[in-house]
Amino acid sequence: MLSKSTKIIINYVFGIGLFIWLSYSIYHQLRYKDNIHLSVQQLKESIRAHQPAMMAVIVMMVVNWGLEAWKWQILVRPLQRISFRRSFYAILLGVSFSVNTPNRIGEYGGRILYLKNNARLSGVMATMVGSFSQFITTLLFGIAGLLFYIWHFTPFTSSPVFTPYTWEMILLFGVLAVTATVMVLYYRLYLIVWLFDRIRWLRRFRKFVEVINQFSGRFLSKILLLSILRYMVFSAQYLILLKVMGVDMVWWQGFLMIFLMYLIMAILPTIAIAELGIRGEIGLFLFGLISVNKIGIIAGTIGIWLINLVIPAILGSLLLLGIKVLNEEKITGILKKQRA
Repeated sequence: MLSKSTKIIINYVFGIGLFIWLSYSIYHQLRYKDNIHLSVQQLKESIRAHQPAMMAVIVMMVVNWGLEAWKWQILVRPLQRISFRRSFYAILLGVSFSVNTPNRIGEYGGRILYLKNNARLSGVMATMVGSFSQFITTLLFGIAGLLFYIWHFTPFTSSPVFTPYTWEMILLFGVLAVTATVMVLYYRLYLIVWLFDRIRWLRRFRKFVEVINQFSGRFLSKILLLSILRYMVFSAQYLILLKVMGVDMVWWQGFLMIFLMYLIMAILPTIAIAELGIRGEIGLFLFGLISVNKIGIIAGTIGIWLINLVIPAILGSLLLLGIKVLNEEKITGILKKQRA
């Protein structure tokens, strides 16, 4: 059996290694961006000049991830009752795991470390339901942003074959179809269990998805409401930060452009730590339609990326130092069986 000191060393290796990798990735993202020095300077000056607004944005970051922690705490309750603090730690650790994985799938692995061994695989399924509700929220608000763009601005592309706005209409109807489909599936989660029953090679995993049978329609509506509240919090954060950076726009137009941006980000396959460049390009295109302050747009994009992703990821990587990655009871049980 591994000694306690060995397990501590392993935890520190994982935690410190993840922290170093995150730090390097952040530096790499910031170092090689065009006009980054101007945007960073704008960010520094705006922070000094608008300290109350910046404090509000920081507080909203805590509220943002606090709502996600509350949502996850409710989702895993049928599996294991955990405190809000423990759930919040799990969320931060999930963020640190997710930043270097496609579409942040690593968050599942980070969060379940705070669950007991026998609840971890089922915890992945419960976490997926929460992600599902957040995706639905992004689609619903994204449709409003897409409609605003179609009605007020020139087409994305022009083509001699298609009439103007053809691609936009294809995208709109595609998003509407996907939204309708996922909404139906969200309130019919029992179909997933049925699918695991019907497919032979999936039957062995059925027990890990059974937790979703305990999620009633009312329960799922509560989860969806929390996702909507969280979405409005981090959207408001972004708008406030853009205003602080001197990006002059009508507030409701800014919201709709933010909704469209999050929709595009949800559709594109990305790695979270490498999102900065993509966010910057999309932000410049969308917000550039309603404001001429390009430096402010980039500064706001960097700011929201640092506050809502980088800071929680760094905190989460440090939390890994306190996680028992290796379960002592499980190892002891295995050794006893081997000796018998």
